[in-house]
Amino acid sequence: MKISAQEEYGLRCLVQLATLGAGESLTLNQIAEREGVSQANAGKLMWLLNKAGFVQAMRGTKGGYTLARPSGEIYLNEVIKILDADEIDNHCEGYKGVLDMCIHKGDCGIRPLIVGLHQIVNEALSNITLAQLVGEERKVKETFQQIQRLERKAANQILGS
Repeated sequence: MKISAQEEYGLRCLVQLATLGAGESLTLNQIAEREGVSQANAGKLMWLLNKAGFVQAMRGTKGGYTLARPSGEIYLNEVIKILDADEIDNHCEGYKGVLDMCIHKGDCGIRPLIVGLHQIVNEALSNITLAQLVGEERKVKETFQQIQRLERKAANQILGS
């Protein structure tokens, strides 16, 4: 599984906001500059995140973006769901083969695997908050290694290993 550019940059924008102190905000230009993305791309991401209730946009000379709720209350599965253009429920509809649709649409042994993997990833992301992404890389990596160990146990139980 891989994370899309939209998902990664959306998370990066949120991390930028999560590092701010009380009463601070970032303009769209500041966010785009800090993350090395175009202002148009940052604008699209912030629009999606604002519409979903993750960020607040304030107008005016002292305006900018802030988190709409504490970073410890924003779970990554919620964010990815908003930023993810690929709907797992309709994965057979977006079939990429030479035919119009997947020939296994009615009875597919691969579908439960794909759906199960997405459920495992979603479950893992539902245990990680935006606050856990803020800090030194080493500290964040240690947190994720602990989560990975727990998720491996869960995956083994689901897959019957």
